[in-house]
Amino acid sequence: MTIASLCLLLLLLNITVPTSVGPFGILAVFVFAYTSSLGVVAYLLFGISGIISRLSATFTVKRPLRALSFRDAYYYSTIVAIAPVMLVGLQSVNTIGIYEFGLVGLFELIGCLYITKRIR
Repeated sequence: MTIASLCLLLLLLNITVPTSVGPFGILAVFVFAYTSSLGVVAYLLFGISGIISRLSATFTVKRPLRALSFRDAYYYSTIVAIAPVMLVGLQSVNTIGIYEFGLVGLFELIGCLYITKRIR
């Protein structure tokens, strides 16, 4: 799904112009960008958590960290992957300042805390 959405995103960005594509095309760009980043972030979180758990097992004696399952990494990536899309959307409306970064960061923090509470 990630590769297909990435290919469709690249195709859409190369053959169309934002003024001629209309609202549906712009929505498609944001949807394809989100789906592409969702898959990439899910695999990155899964891989990085595995590496960190292996490293913590060598340094920690009592309770080493456990790796995220791919399902949990996918849940977290649904929130983390929306941040770049939100920032691009905010940039298209106005310039992005510290206030906008703070709001997106707060949204990410609340979303990750909610997911942590729901999966444990």
